[in-house]
Amino acid sequence: MRKSLLVYLSLLSSIFYFTFPSNAISSCNGPCQTSDDCDGQLICINGKCNDDPNVGTNICSGGSSPSPPEGNCQPSGTLTCGDNSYPTYTCSPPESSSTDAQLTLNDFSEGGDGGAPSECDESYHAKTELVVALSTGWFAGRSKCGSMIRISANGRSVTAKVVDECDSMHGCDSEHANQPPCKNNIVDGSDAVWDALGLDKEVGVVPVTWSMA
Repeated sequence: MRKSLLVYLSLLSSIFYFTFPSNAISSCNGPCQTSDDCDGQLICINGKCNDDPNVGTNICSGGSSPSPPEGNCQPSGTLTCGDNSYPTYTCSPPESSSTDAQLTLNDFSEGGDGGAPSECDESYHAKTELVVALSTGWFAGRSKCGSMIRISANGRSVTAKVVDECDSMHGCDSEHANQPPCKNNIVDGSDAVWDALGLDKEVGVVPVTWSMA
């Protein structure tokens, strides 16, 4: 009986392969063979186009219409890194006196996660320095270089200096330590920032709020 089931599934797969046109583009829950068959940020999961759990997109919701991104900051394109595609952004969510963000961990020292020296001062920074990088939209073309921001989480706050951009447009090369583009809501903090907030660095990503200091 198990062999018969396998034969049946194989037959269905063959029928699907020959009936789905290679140049067709599907939206949410539409048929697909590869992620190239899916529209925009969607990927092919079990023969249907759906959100990419590794990117964290939330375009599909039970087959309903796409929901607008936070702050209406929509992707400006995609960047393909090997077998994965990532959304790219020129914008970030609107800033406020308490802007929601995701705090990530970065090593700004030479040979660390940051790749090239920090964009603002062309220097590397030790793990003990209270420094951050901001997503492209918040970095705003170097306009926040040297500015101090206040980051709050876990009932604590810390002030850190903006020294770099967390590039939401480019990645997957030596300049970016072969990492994919940043999301559009990232505050990328040094070890010292995480320690000051009493956060577990093993977690890697923690929700925080930030504002200009």
